[in-house]
Amino acid sequence: MTGGTPLLPPPESGPAGGPVYLDHNATTPVDPRVAAAMEPYLTGHFGNPSSGHHYGEAPRRALAGARARVAALVGARAGEVVFTGSGSEANLLALRGTVLASGRDRPRVVTQATEHPSVLETLRALRRLHGVRVTVLPVDGDGLVDPARLAAALDEDTVLVSVMAANNETGALQPVAELAALARRHGALFHCDAAQAAGRIPLDATALGADLLTMAGHKLYAPKGIAALRVRAGLRPEPVVYGGGQEGGLRAGTENVALAVALGTAAALAAADLADGAPGRLAALRDRLHRRLDAALPGRVRLNGPVERRLPTTLNISVDGAPGHALLAATPGLAASTGSACHDGDHRPSPVLTAMGLDGDRALGALRLSLGRGTTPADVETAADLLVGAARSARAGLLTGPVRPFS
Repeated sequence: MTGGTPLLPPPESGPAGGPVYLDHNATTPVDPRVAAAMEPYLTGHFGNPSSGHHYGEAPRRALAGARARVAALVGARAGEVVFTGSGSEANLLALRGTVLASGRDRPRVVTQATEHPSVLETLRALRRLHGVRVTVLPVDGDGLVDPARLAAALDEDTVLVSVMAANNETGALQPVAELAALARRHGALFHCDAAQAAGRIPLDATALGADLLTMAGHKLYAPKGIAALRVRAGLRPEPVVYGGGQEGGLRAGTENVALAVALGTAAALAAADLADGAPGRLAALRDRLHRRLDAALPGRVRLNGPVERRLPTTLNISVDGAPGHALLAATPGLAASTGSACHDGDHRPSPVLTAMGLDGDRALGALRLSLGRGTTPADVETAADLLVGAARSARAGLLTGPVRPFS
């Protein structure tokens, strides 16, 4: 049982008869157990959790229970969890809230080059609107920050360091604990965008030294539109929404209890997965897919990102002679992502891969294959067959449409 809801079977990789789904870093399917847990709060338990009468009781208890389950997943206290509408909003609250609450005329924030756009664009806005000084650290060829560079960048005006736990494109795991310790020694707070990491690897915000930590529901088999920010007890960021005092006064507005319950249930299921060895199972499938591709396309498959220090769910590769967008266009039986963005038909390499120093051809050739709870060995075999067939056709100059799996 989870939150009083029977545990149904976990979801399949993708819709029945649909493409193999290897794009879990983009979003995850809603787990049927999560959908079942939230349904009563869309119908019978409709009350406002702030109401003192009968109809507010069940929603109020459910909200508190969801907060406790989210906190447990990331090693926080229930009172430290602030529900938000998205991971991007949680990042906004962490960054803007810390800067505006600092009391400094021109505070400094330090981040790194491969952060999520919701961090980098928020910092650009803070620089433009509030005169915040922003230092963006470079990364190495694996996409990792050198702690020595952070140490050199910190000064007495630094109020916040923001470095993600895991990169959304390569899965690279940053040395968060070491970076947070450096920030703390200089009197700065540390924010960690853990949207990709929470529930996929064990996380303890307190042990890591993350004063503020972001997680997002739709990366955890909950619906889109719900996320959370861990705000360490004693901190008081500037609110992101002003009004009635909900969420500890940091985000006003009547709480969406159904979505909070969904995130709480998803967090409990993720904790159970972690305890049951899911990271090892998924890493084995990820590596099996990599080996299949490497063996069938000798000398053409290049790993982008760290060999070891990455999410167990993430494989980012480039295939020589085969642009990523062309491979996916030729394999409608596979749902995945590329390492490029298309603007008016012009494919450009992602800023993440460019920051890592990858040349244009390799960056444009990148594919992100991200596994999840429902991924099976059969999915991995099918994906490998499709990609190898497409890559062989590309090398032969025959990549003009969908291909069949090679035999």
